[in-house]
Amino acid sequence: MQEQRIQRGLRGATTAAVILLMSTALFANHAAAYPGGTPDFQTDVAPYCAACHSSTSEDDLSGLGDRAQNELALNKHFAAIRGGEGLYAELPEADRAKLVELLAAVDKNSTIALEFPAAVAPGSTFQVTVKLTGGAGPSVGVGLVDRPHRFFAKPASALGWEVVGAPTIIGPKGPQTDWIERRPEREGRNVTFVNVGGIQSNADQDKWSRAKIIYTLRAPQTVGDYPLVGAYFYGTETGTALSTREHPEYGPQPLGGTLGKSGRVKFSKEAMISVKELPPAPVADIQP
Repeated sequence: MQEQRIQRGLRGATTAAVILLMSTALFANHAAAYPGGTPDFQTDVAPYCAACHSSTSEDDLSGLGDRAQNELALNKHFAAIRGGEGLYAELPEADRAKLVELLAAVDKNSTIALEFPAAVAPGSTFQVTVKLTGGAGPSVGVGLVDRPHRFFAKPASALGWEVVGAPTIIGPKGPQTDWIERRPEREGRNVTFVNVGGIQSNADQDKWSRAKIIYTLRAPQTVGDYPLVGAYFYGTETGTALSTREHPEYGPQPLGGTLGKSGRVKFSKEAMISVKELPPAPVADIQP
């Protein structure tokens, strides 16, 4: 009798462990990437956190040898589609070829650029505007870093650039505050990374979203030339109907899943800003 109770207990424990393991696996799979943005993380990030993403330029992976080739979208993402791996197998070969063509269009039309002053005074405040196009919705991520490199970049604050106040986020339909206001005001909302919602690019119709983020920065106190780079975190597969699957809770999701390598990290051109003592602005003559 006692032996039977022990066996039943062991079977119950085993079943519970299996259920826990399955639940953990499912949660981990969902948390592996963020097709809907990062609604719960309002803080600085760096590109290495997006290891499941792909790159579009080998320059963004310089110094990594063969690893650089493995991280390119051509080999990390498109090869899986062409080969019919995982859920891509549900698409006929012709549709897989068309999908690669459409996703390449998403990459081509997803851009990031900085508008910045060439020179600023030590400790002065000034604005940098990050302009975005493309990206598959429903949201994208944007950050300021110190160099255009997937695994070597650090948040721009590591160089001495200080964000002053909350960044101004302007999505396709106007200003957005919901994401940044999730960070408690007492903690300071001066972060280098933001989410932009309402992105609705559509490769099938050749329509591309536009957005911008305005950062107010304080320059370092030490004179010198300082780099500043914009990092763009975006998805691709929800930008075309062929690879979009609607989830009842999470909304539009990529066909390849959260481990499908369909996300991207792309960088702006490096801005080099000179921190130096500037001549005083001329005072206009006042006529009597």
